[in-house]
Amino acid sequence: MKNKFTSKEVGRLDKILTNESNQSRNQIEKLIKQGLVLVNGKVITKTSYRLVIDDEVEYSFKTELFKKSASVDFDIDIIYEDSHIMVINKPSGLVVHPAPSVKEATVVDWLKTKGVSLSTISGEERHGIVHRIDKDTTGALVIAKNNYAHKKLAQQLQDKTMGRYYLTLIDYPLKESGIIEKPIGRNRKNRFKMDIVDSGRSAKSAFYKIAKCDENVELLAVKLYTGRTHQIRVHLNSLGRHILGDVLYGFKSKKDTIKRVLLHAYKLYLIHPSTGKRVEFIAPLFPDMEEFIYRKFNQGEIDEKINPNVIDSYFNTITNRL
Repeated sequence: MKNKFTSKEVGRLDKILTNESNQSRNQIEKLIKQGLVLVNGKVITKTSYRLVIDDEVEYSFKTELFKKSASVDFDIDIIYEDSHIMVINKPSGLVVHPAPSVKEATVVDWLKTKGVSLSTISGEERHGIVHRIDKDTTGALVIAKNNYAHKKLAQQLQDKTMGRYYLTLIDYPLKESGIIEKPIGRNRKNRFKMDIVDSGRSAKSAFYKIAKCDENVELLAVKLYTGRTHQIRVHLNSLGRHILGDVLYGFKSKKDTIKRVLLHAYKLYLIHPSTGKRVEFIAPLFPDMEEFIYRKFNQGEIDEKINPNVIDSYFNTITNRL
């Protein structure tokens, strides 16, 4: 099961590969020492090997590290599909692609079960996957059905012509709308968490205050300029704010009434790889999050404020104020 990426920074192989693969540092160190990592076609067994920009890194997990795929006992709503791409509305609790630590069925398993034609650029366990959404996050995810579409979409991630707007609810209002730009890396004490780390990868997020209720819960629209693991959650945590349901980063649920992280990739925009035209897709909120919002806020006001046609405008005038 081979995976490839091009290094976008200078630094230690084990550190950069840990960030790229979303595996633990310990797992990556074993991978390197087992001779399963190549840099520019050459096997590297030294964890401290220094990568430079544009180095081609290839790595593979031994087959026995992967559990047999669990049965796919779920379905996923398809927002759009043609011969080049598929856009889905990913539910919470679902991992996007297999990994050594993942025991349950994934989005990729579901795609293969359905017999969907998928790109192969990202390696066997990541067929069709151009970008990811955290396990606990819901919403729009684009799938590449062939290598041509995958290359086009991957380029759009780099030049920012593809992106998403998120909706989320936090436990205490922000002082103002604005942009936060702080580097993110693996938490040194908890490998399941990310953190603000001086030596981490650059990360930039914009937050727009949509509405606040009497209980001080606030609805935000979020735009990402980079795509780091747990980026929105980590940036909010650095401001002393937490997404409702996000117990990993410190939210304390009252009587355990919020069962999952209330973060949703609401609007996806991209340049269609075949037509060259900009297209937009809306992922409807899942019933639990929608009902929570309508219970806390005025439905008419919220429907107007999260109208897909106006969300883009919220970020036109935001500056680095956070």
